[in-house]
Amino acid sequence: MKRAAVTLLLCLIMPLIAAAQSGGMGTLAGTVLNAKGKPVAGASVTMENATGESPHATTTNAQGRFFFPQLAHGYYDVRAAHNGATSDWKHNVEVSTGKQTDVTLRLHAPGRNP
Repeated sequence: MKRAAVTLLLCLIMPLIAAAQSGGMGTLAGTVLNAKGKPVAGASVTMENATGESPHATTTNAQGRFFFPQLAHGYYDVRAAHNGATSDWKHNVEVSTGKQTDVTLRLHAPGRNP
């Protein structure tokens, strides 16, 4: 009986320990594509919370991927730019605790309205 109680207690506590170790954070990640659907290396990606505060920026890797790790649960806006081309803003992208949220940003030619 004691063994079953300890096992049950561990099953209840382990998810809480894992959440505490992750810091209650999530990740916003994605890919930047050009107008032809090819990944764009070296694109600048800007992310801010949905109220326009706390902007952060990063650059895509050789595969056109970007990462914003360790974000608090909430809603974020994200946009990409490269050589004068920009993507539309993706608004209210939800980042959840312990999860990775993926988005795809497609660049539009400079001077072209998407």
